[in-house]
Amino acid sequence: MRIEYLYRYPVKGLTAEALESAEVETGGCIPWDRAFALAQGDAGFDPQHPQWRQKSNFMCLMKNAGIATLFSFFEPRTGMLAIRAPDGSSVVENAFTESGRASLGAFLAGYLGEETRGTPRFHHVPGHSFCGQRQKVVSLINLASLRDFEAKVGARRHRRRFRANIWFSGAAPWSERNWIGQQLQVGGAVLRVVKPITRCAATEVNPETGQRDADPVAELRGLYDHIELGVHAAVIEGGRFAVGDAIEVLPE
Repeated sequence: MRIEYLYRYPVKGLTAEALESAEVETGGCIPWDRAFALAQGDAGFDPQHPQWRQKSNFMCLMKNAGIATLFSFFEPRTGMLAIRAPDGSSVVENAFTESGRASLGAFLAGYLGEETRGTPRFHHVPGHSFCGQRQKVVSLINLASLRDFEAKVGARRHRRRFRANIWFSGAAPWSERNWIGQQLQVGGAVLRVVKPITRCAATEVNPETGQRDADPVAELRGLYDHIELGVHAAVIEGGRFAVGDAIEVLPE
């Protein structure tokens, strides 16, 4: 097996950024993955005492389909984050500063309009990840499983609907569902597969149009009697991995 695609998602719900490589730490996730998020005004998120909150507390594709048409780009060396809307309006600010985050939050709140709840705030808390899991994880999806799904549905289901960190080839379709509890050598890192990825309404959103034009959850349930695609894995030995690197299931 090998890594075919590698992504991070700096802003929760926004653009996937393709990577050539990533260096992960034990117990961590891919650097800058879900490092920023717009918390809804009723989320109760306290940046001074950050705790995990369910994704519905934040701007996310499950609740806010239109954000799929926003383009974002983050430069970690400077902290500059650019977000552009389909109408050409944009904001470019330093997401490491309070004033920059205020401007970014105001832009996103304006874009969301009536979908905001209270007064949203744009957050970055060093060391905190706004991922959908309580534990910091790396997400992996088997390309063969997606292709099997598409073949049975009879239509394309763009991989960006599923927002994985690692897409890999070389495994039989759905074989990754048997890896729970097992360790993977991923390039120079070792990961332990902790759980399958249960899919939600976010996958309904076409990443190219921002429209809800399919129901992968219902399709998965009808075809396979489950609503899972991919697995979450915790980093138990930090290291580097890159596109093209091998993935191996380690003996128990």
